[in-house]
Amino acid sequence: MSSLLKKYKETIVPELKKQFQYKSIMQVPRFEKIVLNYGSSEASANPKQFETAMEEMGLITGQRPVKTIARKSIAGFKVREGMVLGCKVTLRGQRMFEFLERLIHISLPRVRDFKGLNPTGFDGRGNYNLSVKEQIIFAEIDVDKVQTYHGLNVTIVTTAKTNEEAHALLSAIGMPFKKAQAK
Repeated sequence: MSSLLKKYKETIVPELKKQFQYKSIMQVPRFEKIVLNYGSSEASANPKQFETAMEEMGLITGQRPVKTIARKSIAGFKVREGMVLGCKVTLRGQRMFEFLERLIHISLPRVRDFKGLNPTGFDGRGNYNLSVKEQIIFAEIDVDKVQTYHGLNVTIVTTAKTNEEAHALLSAIGMPFKKAQAK
């Protein structure tokens, strides 16, 4: 069991239950899944670069990514139906907690000039989105072998009903949010 999962069960659940005055521990928000998404307009034009990006995402997550394919054609974006647009990985259970622990304690501190995560990345339904500008912040990536830098989107899906509940859950787990500045 990961130390983050243990911390969640032993300390965070009772804290959140008390803070939001839940009657049952089943009402306490929990993590459902983490989705990592890499999108590229050149995925079909440069297949070798795309394959490298897929391999890197596999190294980062420990799981094989799935190609995302266009469902319909959009002439304005020069996208045709069936065209490869990127790849994604959905993490659940033990792998999700292990990835979250590495993200918080190893990867985010490696970001240059990191001042904290934007607290406005919530969607109103208890989910949080963050963008990683370069894949090299992950310790699994060998910087010397990287030919092109690319970013990816990380979506943390929780069972929280509001942004406030989700923010409390992520803060308790150790997500480094920016502090609100006094005016």
